[in-house]
Amino acid sequence: MESRYTDAEAQAFIERYAPRHNADVALRVYTSRLIGREPALVLHGGGNTSCKTRVTDDVGDLVDVLYVKGSGADLSDVEPAGLPAVRLAALLALRKRTTLSDEDMVNAQRTRMLDASGPNPSVETLLHAFLPHKFIDHSHADAILSLVDQPDGERICRERFGDRFGIVPYVMPGFALAKLAAEVYEKNTRVEGLLLLKHGLFTFGASARHSYERHIAAVHEAETFAHKRRYWSTRASTPPASPVSYTELAPILRGLLGEGVRRYQLHLRQSKEIHHFVSDANLDALSQIGCATPDHVIRTKRYPLVLRLDLGRPIAQQGAFIEERLELYRAHYRAYVERQTERKRVPITPLDPDPRIVLVPGLGVIAVGANDKAALVAADIYEHTIEIIRNAEAVGHYEALPEEDIFDMEYWSLEQAKLGKAATKPLDGRVVYITGAAHGIGAATARAFAAAGATLYLVDRDATALAAVAKELRAAHEALDLTQEAAVRMSIDRAVHLFGGLDGVVSNAGIASQGMIADCSTSELDKSFRINFYAHQWVASAATGVFLRQSMGGFLLFNASKAAWNPGAEFGPYAIPKAALLALVKQYALEYGKQGVRANAVNADRIRTGLLNPIDVAERARARGLDPDAYYRSNLLAREVTGDDVAQAFLALALAQSTTGSVITVDGGNIAASPR
Repeated sequence: MESRYTDAEAQAFIERYAPRHNADVALRVYTSRLIGREPALVLHGGGNTSCKTRVTDDVGDLVDVLYVKGSGADLSDVEPAGLPAVRLAALLALRKRTTLSDEDMVNAQRTRMLDASGPNPSVETLLHAFLPHKFIDHSHADAILSLVDQPDGERICRERFGDRFGIVPYVMPGFALAKLAAEVYEKNTRVEGLLLLKHGLFTFGASARHSYERHIAAVHEAETFAHKRRYWSTRASTPPASPVSYTELAPILRGLLGEGVRRYQLHLRQSKEIHHFVSDANLDALSQIGCATPDHVIRTKRYPLVLRLDLGRPIAQQGAFIEERLELYRAHYRAYVERQTERKRVPITPLDPDPRIVLVPGLGVIAVGANDKAALVAADIYEHTIEIIRNAEAVGHYEALPEEDIFDMEYWSLEQAKLGKAATKPLDGRVVYITGAAHGIGAATARAFAAAGATLYLVDRDATALAAVAKELRAAHEALDLTQEAAVRMSIDRAVHLFGGLDGVVSNAGIASQGMIADCSTSELDKSFRINFYAHQWVASAATGVFLRQSMGGFLLFNASKAAWNPGAEFGPYAIPKAALLALVKQYALEYGKQGVRANAVNADRIRTGLLNPIDVAERARARGLDPDAYYRSNLLAREVTGDDVAQAFLALALAQSTTGSVITVDGGNIAASPR
């Protein structure tokens, strides 16, 4: 690892932030981001940084303050607002206390903030305060953890660093750790930083650059120390092709997770290092030692589940085995909670017992999360855990904290707060595939489902417009020609590969084919049928296959049309496949209802989309003696129906657990198309 500090970038941060704050804060933001953007140092909000400086308070007094990372901030993109300022003298006065509960510590820190609207200061604020240095950096660097996660971690750290760093025995973060770290430092004030056993690295300095570059240098030394001992790093650069089909396995695993109550998403992680790890003869032992650092437990649980599939049998026939392994994992977790609850003798609400990491020899690491972000975070953490374990084994023997310490961290209220307490949404954890999502009804539906918490996979033939919608909604997307069956089925597979399964589809794409039916050629009819009927069938067929493997049900929603009931002259090439689509909806409802698959449609009319071009709209309006605006309002309610109205109907059907084989009309009222 090398320093990424440059004078030019530092000056740019000073010019940007110093006028409103000061140069200390500007440089604190700069080097915090340098640390936060190194995954080998911190991941997803980990680590914390601080600086001590002087500012003018709200009564005009010049006061000493500690700027420290706030709860919820991520060092990779932290702003000054993410570093709340806390009165330093008042923090230092707390050191004379003999004890301070976590709740009192949080309150003490908040009551000493200059801006009461800021985020809670880090749980390690007092550690930063009790050390005298102007700038302090803290990370959970992979290479450092490889040294401190050892039975004899202090000896190994002394061998590598001599007396340049103080060694702090493991104590749970909070007031006690802050006092202990200060005491260790005061025994040798010449040290460059502190190595916290089973925890991480602190460095400090008189300038932001000094503290940061000390940090990088220490990590580089640890990397070099471990890598010289790694015998396995020269193996083949790429793993062999996996004998396990993830798109077959993932929906089965996803359906068995959650005990029928919780819904998860999955993320597959593969690499050379992961392949070597899950193929290791000692995998069962190495993987069950524990977390690399205790705060990882809320993301990955204490242990992963090792799932050794029978490569000689179809995955579809191994559901009972997978369920058995999951039940055993849950039983072990519940026993662990029971043991530790008895030890603490305090009431605790057990967390769910499902694994967050599943190791599959021959495949890789499958991460489990309540949503795609949570699964991604778990995968990132465990991928780095593998590196830590490998390096630790090269140096000596990997060792994690005993279960009582891990339990204390897992059920610590301040640690649980990191997961957030956002209000739940009706489609949280659900994966929804939407076609024709770049414009009109499809784009409106994508927005409605995203607002309801769904994870989206969007497809459309218009790649540019689709990318814009996907960027707005932070959704996965793919430019797709829905008239090609193989491409459609591969697209559904890609969605499953990305998220581990599928919960519903909104099959929306279509074209408005026109012409006198007697004059319509076979090729013209075929073109309309391929997008207005067959594409719906291909999407529904592929999605239903996923639903059946998951055994959790699912929903199929189709964009029908009033033309199926009330065809217009010269619209036969469009109306006929749409009529067939209504039959398709009923057939899926009839044949797959017992498996929990719900099939419904929305019958919309006269929506301003790209289906009809403005010239066609004008001609249809003139034929009725109307202008285009009046044409769109020509219904029983005399109001224009929008794409958002249709989107809300799709959303209502997605949530209607007891509705299937139904068609909802969203047309403002059209008696000629009213039969349902």
